Amino acid sequence: MVDLGMPKVTPALSPRRKSRRLTLGNDGRAVQVGGAAPVSVQSMTTTVTADVNATLQQIAELTASGCQIVRVAVPSADDAEALPAIARKSQIPVIADIHFQPKYVFAAIDAGCAAVRVNPGNIKAFDDKVAEIAKAAAAARVPIRIGVNAGSLDKRLLAKHGSATADALVESALWECSLFEEHGFGDLKISVKHHDPVVMVSAYRKLAAACDYPLHLGVTEAGPQFQGTVKSSVAFGALLAEGIGDTIRVSLSAPPVEEVKVGIAILESLGLRERGLEIVSCPSCGRAQVDVYKLAEEVTAGLDGLEVPLRVAVMGCVVNGPGEAREADLGVASGNGKGQIFVKGKVIATVPESKIVETLIDEAMRLAEEAGDGDAAAAGKPEVITVPVPG
Repeated sequence: MVDLGMPKVTPALSPRRKSRRLTLGNDGRAVQVGGAAPVSVQSMTTTVTADVNATLQQIAELTASGCQIVRVAVPSADDAEALPAIARKSQIPVIADIHFQPKYVFAAIDAGCAAVRVNPGNIKAFDDKVAEIAKAAAAARVPIRIGVNAGSLDKRLLAKHGSATADALVESALWECSLFEEHGFGDLKISVKHHDPVVMVSAYRKLAAACDYPLHLGVTEAGPQFQGTVKSSVAFGALLAEGIGDTIRVSLSAPPVEEVKVGIAILESLGLRERGLEIVSCPSCGRAQVDVYKLAEEVTAGLDGLEVPLRVAVMGCVVNGPGEAREADLGVASGNGKGQIFVKGKVIATVPESKIVETLIDEAMRLAEEAGDGDAAAAGKPEVITVPVPG
């Protein structure tokens, strides 16, 4: 396999927090969360779960985009009835999202879902059902996520703390965990989501110090795509850089595939996943002698879907351009209506501005072909294991 000269994956800024490991699923699609397993990316379908075909179609799209775990909403009996088909046909582990009705927890376990998410703030009579749920989940080897949200916190805790503070979120999560622990059930993971990244980060730090359960990171109701991406990147970056977090979901008011793209990009930027295609391009300034924005957009579009790790520099002036282009696998330093094309640090051609994009794409494809399919994209993928299915 040809060495493209990509830098090694940057070590995380801090060691990963030690947490217990959970297995989501009990067949060849199983994904591990926690412990030393790679941080996984998940999302949630926006279809009506009862519409099996539409839900499976969206799960297929999410899977193709790199999603490793998917959650589906189960607000009705029709949705619960659809779970067996969805859990059986999905290419990735399916988590059932349960609110208000404990009976759907049992339906999800019976349906073969890989895990169940429950919200302790709004499941009626949930505490009285913990013993039964723990017994059923343990028998089926189905982990439970205790998913606490600022917007649906238990009224008793709101009265005690005055609002959905970090301490209130953590207290809710640990209280529900303790109920399961009383019945010997410990296959739990926790989320304590808040729309404010500052409160969210504080809550997860407190939670990380108080238990060894794997943590699902999320900024809930993060907002439209731009705002939500910024909020999630800030919060996840702070926590993951400290080694906190085992699986993430970026919550956006946007198609779920966009959530996955952002999640993957966050992990790549922190060195928690091997980078794929990386475009290094300057922000442009008065020194630029070409339209850097247009060049970068056209190169990005032309290389969309390229899976071989490749760093491509698209630069617009003589100050930083040659240096950045030389350090990349492939790059261009542009100016005076032409561009110097660099491959592996050496100038291979000088082409007119109108040929820059075409030349870069051709060279990128050549490098990808030399590299071959191989195992270049293996690092950072979900840890897939095979677990014997009980008879």
